[in-house]
Amino acid sequence: MTSDALEALGRSRYISLTTYRKDGTPVSTPVWVVSDGTLLYVWTKTDTWKVKRLRRDKRVVVTACDLRGRVAEGAVSVEGTATLLEQSEMAKVRRLLSRKYKWQYWMLDYPALIARLGKRPHTGIAIRPEQA
Repeated sequence: MTSDALEALGRSRYISLTTYRKDGTPVSTPVWVVSDGTLLYVWTKTDTWKVKRLRRDKRVVVTACDLRGRVAEGAVSVEGTATLLEQSEMAKVRRLLSRKYKWQYWMLDYPALIARLGKRPHTGIAIRPEQA
């Protein structure tokens, strides 16, 4: 994959994150995405099905999309490998997300923080795109 594709996906407001069920069926979900120049990062609740699927199968496909997961013709798409991040690595993901999404990020994160008395039941996902 070229750095241009990584940069384009990192600038995208949403990506369609495709994970795979046990039987190989792909499941796509639109998610926020940020990049640090080498990896893509996604933030999701820990108890989601995508996290459960990634514990078993690390393969993913990411494609630029809109809020509803609709992929435009000719949208950037790459295959990659996902890694579930440790809680200690979440600070970096939160910092990158808050810079990109600003008030939208805080509107989602702070109510969850208060409701769970400081616990943040979220998981970061690092996506390493495959080299072309």
